[in-house]
Amino acid sequence: MTTTQNSPARAASRSTWIKLLAVLLVLATAVAGYFSFFAQQKAPEVTFVDLQGNKLNTQDLRGKVVMVNFWATSCTTCVKEMPQMVETYNKYKGRGLEFVAVAMSYDPPNYVLNFAQTRELPFKVALDTSGTLAKSFGDVQMTPTTFVIDKQGHIVKRYLGEPDWAGLHALLEQSLT
Repeated sequence: MTTTQNSPARAASRSTWIKLLAVLLVLATAVAGYFSFFAQQKAPEVTFVDLQGNKLNTQDLRGKVVMVNFWATSCTTCVKEMPQMVETYNKYKGRGLEFVAVAMSYDPPNYVLNFAQTRELPFKVALDTSGTLAKSFGDVQMTPTTFVIDKQGHIVKRYLGEPDWAGLHALLEQSLT
């Protein structure tokens, strides 16, 4: 008689476990899909115009690892992280790293120029006066936002806010080999 009474309880327990496993499987598939989508997402085809008026197209950057950093002079986190961005660029530029700091459309060009000159930024600084670059990279609105693009032109990582520097350097080490 006890076996008959336990049978509905066991069935309910088994049903609960099956549902839990199904939810975990769906969740794991969604997470894997999310990460594979971003790992394979191509960087947009855009043209950066630096402070001197020079143009640089993303096609010109193929074969190099590229960091694209959206920032603003009014963004305290951007200003705080800039010395580490300079250090990172200087550490890896000899191994093929390119870096483009893209000033947001609301940032006055004279502020950007002054910032770049007084801090002696060693990488390209571009203006996004119309906001088309930010839109092309997924409608970037939060600063800082940094993209790491591999040699084939795929976005391999997007950082919102200041990056984890050790993690960023490990990613660059891996991408530059």
